[in-house]
Amino acid sequence: MILFLRQGWVVGNAGLLGAWVIVGIAFIIVAATTLSLSCITTNIRIKAGGAYSIISQSLGLEVGGSVGIPLYLAQTLAITMYIFGFREGWLYIFPDHPAILIDLVVFGTLFTIAFLSAKLAFRVQYVILVVIIGALISVAASVFTGAMTEEVSWIGEFPGEAKDDFQDISFWVVFAVFFPAATGIMAGANMSGELKNPRRSIPVGTLAAVGISFLVYMAAAYWLARVATVDELVTNYNVMIDKAFWAPAVLAGLLGATFSSGLASIVGAPRILQALGDHRIFPGGETFSKLAKNG
Repeated sequence: MILFLRQGWVVGNAGLLGAWVIVGIAFIIVAATTLSLSCITTNIRIKAGGAYSIISQSLGLEVGGSVGIPLYLAQTLAITMYIFGFREGWLYIFPDHPAILIDLVVFGTLFTIAFLSAKLAFRVQYVILVVIIGALISVAASVFTGAMTEEVSWIGEFPGEAKDDFQDISFWVVFAVFFPAATGIMAGANMSGELKNPRRSIPVGTLAAVGISFLVYMAAAYWLARVATVDELVTNYNVMIDKAFWAPAVLAGLLGATFSSGLASIVGAPRILQALGDHRIFPGGETFSKLAKNG
């Protein structure tokens, strides 16, 4: 979602060099976390609950519970953010549709898929991955159409955003807007209970995801700096859609990315709650520790 809707704003405010620094800092933090995660997962038997399982086995149930409960709440509330991102893309196509209706339909669809089975959710993710790859190809294809004509603004002046009258925003405010783009590394770990070999799948998959994402964000920042002016970047959240070779592909990628992230959260969060309940971290936890046959 950040890639399609907010990275242009980041580049417009911080400049290309500043945007690269922001991406670099974010991924240094994430890479360190991923290496720690990989080190731990290869040395213990991972159970359901992802990060909660890893922390509780390494540092004890008290520390695990203190992290697991807010982690569950954060994963749950994140679904709202992803639904709002999906809504923004949908309203780009159908501006007259009621926003609340879009939110409810998307949530209902996510809930239904997650309720039917985790395997169905995995299959849907494969389809979405193909859609997102198509969106990136559409962006890359614009290079051959002469779209990259703007002079690069290397150092940004942090103009903020005119329509909201943002004044004197700082480097760290822009960093804070971008950083959630790098925090999806727990999606695989949260599904640890569904993986055949989590000790191998989590490190390999997460490290590969971090590396590929880093390259995509760095390349996208350069592309955005060359295809749009600073004013366009800070005022038009849909600049990537407008400047791509085939706009519908990027729009589909935006919808797919937000739907995918929402699906990962709505499938992963209950696994954390189940693990918390299994360890009786909170009163009545045994109610939430039961798992249906369909997962």
